[in-house]
Amino acid sequence: MESTDVKNVAVIGAGSMGHQIAMLSALGGYQTTLQDIEQSSLDHALEKLAAIMNKWVKKGKITEEAKAKAFQYLHTTTSLEEAAIKADIVIEAVVEKLDVKQEVFTQLDDMVQEHTILATNSSTIVNSKIASVTNRADRICNMHFFFPPLVMDCVEVVKSEQTSDHTIQVATDFCKRINRTAVLMEKEIYGFIANRLLFALSKEAFHLYEEGYADFKDIDLVAKKALAHPLGPFEIADLSGIDVGYYANLQLYNETGDPADKPPKSVEEKIKAGHLGRKTGKGWYNYSEVKV
Repeated sequence: MESTDVKNVAVIGAGSMGHQIAMLSALGGYQTTLQDIEQSSLDHALEKLAAIMNKWVKKGKITEEAKAKAFQYLHTTTSLEEAAIKADIVIEAVVEKLDVKQEVFTQLDDMVQEHTILATNSSTIVNSKIASVTNRADRICNMHFFFPPLVMDCVEVVKSEQTSDHTIQVATDFCKRINRTAVLMEKEIYGFIANRLLFALSKEAFHLYEEGYADFKDIDLVAKKALAHPLGPFEIADLSGIDVGYYANLQLYNETGDPADKPPKSVEEKIKAGHLGRKTGKGWYNYSEVKV
């Protein structure tokens, strides 16, 4: 399969990442199927995408005709097989848990065509750990989009020792067609590039907060004022989802067994309280009191 042969794309998981990745694919001219086990999640995803696209039309970022065409390309289903059976590329965007991703890939491996490329949107888990449960390690890679995908112009494409050069070429060409910059990682490492940089910053930020050196709001303020970051580490955690960072951190701890890699206590408290950031209305900040 050549890059020009890719016509059908499936995105598995209609959460905060999946539905926007699917829209990028549809905007790129691909017949795209967004799958989720919950119909309510698909309905909510379409509502959010309609709101975003309507704003784009008002701002002149896209025409009414282009918006309508993209939605014609976008389909939804609760059936994994229906989404996967005709797909040339499948992008998995489910919860950041290795066992869940492996279960999805095991099912996909039996459903998709021989040539189909399976990509994981995982922000930390290397694809070889997922490819191990399939019979197509050469056709598996990471395609890590950044939140929110419709805004952020970057995709980390990660190659394992088994991933073929052809797979990487098709994946990077796909990124170009959906107007996203692909950054290739020639070999695997936990967390890739952006998250390893972010982890280092966040780890120190949580240490300063938990040891009482400064309030989290002031730590964010220094990151923005002194380092010229658009958001502080606690604001980033709220934006991307505190649970996403927690499970990524937990995966690292499970791999290394190093107590230094264990999720911070303050983050565990947020998880237990169900305060996951913007998506729940409260995280480090209270979003019920401000317009977001």
